[in-house]
Amino acid sequence: MKQGCCRPLTLPIHDIHEECGVFGVFNHPEAANLTYLGLYALQHRGQEGAGICSSDGRTLHLEKAIGLVADIFSEKRLKRLPGAFAIGHNRYSTAGGSGLKNVQPLTANYALGSIALAHNGNLVNAEQLRAELEAKGAIFHSTSDSEVLLHLIARSKHDDPYERIVDALQQVSGAYSLLFLRESELIIARDPFGVRPLAIGTVDGAYVVASETSAFDLIGAEYIRDVEPGELVIIDRNGLRSIKAVPSQRKAHCVFEFIYFARPDSYIFDHICVNTMRRNFGKQLAIESYVDADIVIPVPDSGVPAAIGFAEQSKIPFDFGLIRNHYIGRTFIEPKQSIRHFGVKIKLNPVRDLLKGKRVVVIDDSIVRGTTSKKIVKMIREVGGAKEVHVRISSPPTIGPCFYGIDTPTRYELIASNHMTEEIRKYLTADSLAYLSIDGLKSVVPHPENYCTACFDNRYPIGFPGKQTEQMELAFA
Repeated sequence: MKQGCCRPLTLPIHDIHEECGVFGVFNHPEAANLTYLGLYALQHRGQEGAGICSSDGRTLHLEKAIGLVADIFSEKRLKRLPGAFAIGHNRYSTAGGSGLKNVQPLTANYALGSIALAHNGNLVNAEQLRAELEAKGAIFHSTSDSEVLLHLIARSKHDDPYERIVDALQQVSGAYSLLFLRESELIIARDPFGVRPLAIGTVDGAYVVASETSAFDLIGAEYIRDVEPGELVIIDRNGLRSIKAVPSQRKAHCVFEFIYFARPDSYIFDHICVNTMRRNFGKQLAIESYVDADIVIPVPDSGVPAAIGFAEQSKIPFDFGLIRNHYIGRTFIEPKQSIRHFGVKIKLNPVRDLLKGKRVVVIDDSIVRGTTSKKIVKMIREVGGAKEVHVRISSPPTIGPCFYGIDTPTRYELIASNHMTEEIRKYLTADSLAYLSIDGLKSVVPHPENYCTACFDNRYPIGFPGKQTEQMELAFA
């Protein structure tokens, strides 16, 4: 899927990439600085670009650029963001493609003043709505699906600004965790399925909102609660109030947030610890697919908690047999002389003393195309000197693409969608391969009926207006 929020760092370990991260502050004298720190903590959710929009109570001020948060926001640039109110966004392009014009927050002037928008998610009917709006004369300044919301708000017939937002939300379909900034108020919204996480907290008497609670920890904020699915939260000088904007028939939280996307130190979806969930996935994986081995190693970093859980359950020693280079830049110059598995080696390197002659269980969170996993297996065997390599995956086989705000390949490119496990094992050249079963996954996740597992079972909870799943896949290819 080459569409909604930032291009990955070059040579990623995973073929599935983060969506976006949002952060907001209401009524704090250092709003822009806190938003900068919040985005820094949410950098894993998008590395293509970042932006902050602040308000001094009269005027909105916007700064955004391509790149990483720490590279974009110098002290000088942050001083150009005055005021006690701010919203920020980290982007990974899941809809609309890359480029500065699609970096958020997006801003607009309309009949009721100025408004800025930061969006995590993907609107599945954005293309249809955009065509209808353009036919009525609307001029779009970006190719992002998020801009559709601004046009719907501006064209609403309601006089009340909140009713305009509700009107817009009732016309869109898909996943959205939204922050709106007006001159002196912060407005928060979440889709009726609650696909993406969104939490509210407080710090120094000010309100803050973030995609993940790890952003609260950095600034010393205290978690209050999650934004409810279908809820619109208005924060102004009178405090916090709530409107039920869109009826919520069921929850469909993205289970992949637990598996890979969210930081392990975050608490998401009604304050559940991500690290604990991943360790429990690993324990369940060991119950289902134990193998006699000498050492359990993770593919860092997302495979670490599951590998610890697998080791605890299986009683096989855990260690870091693959070392990750955390100081990777955005581009590389590959030597003219061919180096075997260069793309993986520049990020990972095996520890020979730990692996040589050993029966190794390597734990990863998922297999997408399989190309990277194959290189890792060969590197563990050929460079690390492992006697056996057993691959264990702490999620079920990924067989379907995501249309709700995550950059995933098309169904054709997903190796598990058209190959049996044994075929994949042979392709990886592993001695054995096993995935966590869907039943095993659901036995770990609390209230599994509240989660979207479409990437594992093709059961998409949010319909695609006028299109079938296969047609949507072609549209996003």
